[in-house]
Amino acid sequence: MIKNYQPKNTAKNKIYFVLKTIVIILNYNGKKYLEQFLPTLIANTPNTEIIVTDNASNDDSVLFLQQNFPSIRLLIFAKNFGFAEGYRLALQEIEGDIFVLLNSDIEVTRDWLSPLVDFLVENDKVAAVQPKIKSYHQKEYFEYAGASGGFLDKYGYPFCRGRIFDFCEKDTQQYDNNLPIFWATGACLVIKKDAYFEAGELDGYFFAHMEEIDLCWRLQNLGYEIYCIPASEVYHVGGGTLNKTNPFKTYLNFRNNLVMIFKNHPHYFFILLIRFFLDTLAWLVFISKGQIKYAFSITKAYFHFLLYLFSKNRKKIYSNKRKLDKSKGKNKLWKKSIVWEYFVRKIKKIDW
Repeated sequence: MIKNYQPKNTAKNKIYFVLKTIVIILNYNGKKYLEQFLPTLIANTPNTEIIVTDNASNDDSVLFLQQNFPSIRLLIFAKNFGFAEGYRLALQEIEGDIFVLLNSDIEVTRDWLSPLVDFLVENDKVAAVQPKIKSYHQKEYFEYAGASGGFLDKYGYPFCRGRIFDFCEKDTQQYDNNLPIFWATGACLVIKKDAYFEAGELDGYFFAHMEEIDLCWRLQNLGYEIYCIPASEVYHVGGGTLNKTNPFKTYLNFRNNLVMIFKNHPHYFFILLIRFFLDTLAWLVFISKGQIKYAFSITKAYFHFLLYLFSKNRKKIYSNKRKLDKSKGKNKLWKKSIVWEYFVRKIKKIDW
């Protein structure tokens, strides 16, 4: 999408910027989703370059695209780098002003992109936005991965406006206002290129899950804002690569959450002590239910987190430490514990 943008408060000789927006889909064995959703994306996203990056698929995704969508630019990797590293490598090769990271299993709606891009270019301090994310299979309900904007509680647990843990609300337009949020979903993340690289890109160590929260936390530490713009609405299938019952997904969620807290929270040691206690409770619940594979995933996550503390990835964090003011991000965390509110007080909806 090419937009002519006039900055506010310009002098008599008005200056116009031309901003180029690029939609990037990272694909891994998602031929069925490309077949299903790509025509709708093309129809509802005119005058916009769409790029598909393939993570070494073995389901004929590349051949399908070459035969049916020859105008779409393809970036092809020789191996599966995962979501975070795959996007990181792809974005280094793409020229544009605004990146749109879009999952292959997203169905977009008419004029979905304009409200997102318009809000970004009209607000200098806003680095990233997301649309309202609803379920493709239950279109009256919010979808797990993003709903109407993401937040973190004081102990680093993610939740959404419209989704807390596994409970998703029905959308009755109760969250249709533009709202500053803590994190925007990687399922449909619209971000300014300059802010993305200033924050240090996606962290490839994450592989998948919470890499966008880590990126958004770093943006918060830089003083940027992130918003949900519900005037834009998309539908997400979800679980296209890793089903929620997959123990590897459990492992990634626990491990990456610990790494994210360590990287971004100014008082990470205290928070990680509390998390160890809470995660031990989760481990005991899995054991009591006979779900040994999920309990093992938590154990594995903590073991690999300890290895991470002595890795080169850890040293990389401190090379950017002076640049980030971690108190800025901490001040935007939700002041309560979502675990306490949901599991003890049985609260499933937050009064926004």
